[in-house]
Amino acid sequence: MKYAIDKIENNIAVLENIKTKEKIEINIKDLPKGIKEGSILSLENNLYKLDKSAEEKRRKLITEKFNNLKKK
Repeated sequence: MKYAIDKIENNIAVLENIKTKEKIEINIKDLPKGIKEGSILSLENNLYKLDKSAEEKRRKLITEKFNNLKKK
């Protein structure tokens, strides 16, 4: 499963499942170092791993959508 970090407050990260949009809260000590809002995580064998490739693709897609909206 893939999750996007929606926000981080008081050492708690709110993760949004990219497919289902379900949100869960996880203590940041249980997540990889270097995370930030917008990071994409993959859950594999009960471990969260940063997925920089998926993050880059998602940011590019969001930027394209935003630019298309500005043109209208």
